[in-house]
Amino acid sequence: MKLASARPVHTRLATACSAYLSSWWSILLFGAMILSLLPTSLNKKNRHACAHHLVDSTVLNLAWFTVLSALISVVLIRIVIVTALSYGLSRFAIEMVVRVLVLELIPLSAALFVALRCSLPDSAELAQMSNQGRFIQMRRLGQDPLQQEFFPRVLAGVFCVWMLGALSCVMTLLLTYFAMYGFTPWGLPAYTRVVGQVFSSAVTVILALKIFFFSLAVAFIPMASAYYEELIDASQRRTYFATGLVAMVRLFAVLLAIEVISLMGNYY
Repeated sequence: MKLASARPVHTRLATACSAYLSSWWSILLFGAMILSLLPTSLNKKNRHACAHHLVDSTVLNLAWFTVLSALISVVLIRIVIVTALSYGLSRFAIEMVVRVLVLELIPLSAALFVALRCSLPDSAELAQMSNQGRFIQMRRLGQDPLQQEFFPRVLAGVFCVWMLGALSCVMTLLLTYFAMYGFTPWGLPAYTRVVGQVFSSAVTVILALKIFFFSLAVAFIPMASAYYEELIDASQRRTYFATGLVAMVRLFAVLLAIEVISLMGNYY
């Protein structure tokens, strides 16, 4: 039996769309607030917290990601080279490896790794602090949670994606050279010529922009979900798992959209 007070379908649809757009607008507002703190948050008072999160997020994950990406890259490079040789397309093997690994898989895997290892756990931690009233206590003491807790973690997430992505791309290029030519310098001219043909000015700009927007998405979206958790009524707050799940879905959707746009820019 339907309730008399049930709203029409179009009203519920409009409410859902409004809430969806409002959530994305809130993320943009959070990003604007973080960027507005950039000139003042790197002062002497907040520098120690920023340095701590930078080291904690980057150094502790650098070894793990380097080892994993090296192992995966070696396997994929070997598969591509053997397949190309079997079809008599050895001259295209380097270009295929660079385009598949360096341009597409490595940046995306770096962003996902940082999200799963740093941004999403930090978001859950901040959401827990918000539900415990820690941020209210900080404001009563004259402290700004956005500057002291959120900004260092956002900065660490952005820097970690840049560092892991850049290091893994360089390492993959070196592994590709060693797999093709071995430990000899005689193949360097031919190798650099092929890599230079792949990395045209447009492709290089698209790769840099993709890593940049990946880092912003990884750093901002989970933290924004935790920041606005404090503004939700206590009876309507989600669990830490649900908060992290919503942030993860939004983050993966943005990463997928950025990857699709970069593919269109590179190949269309």
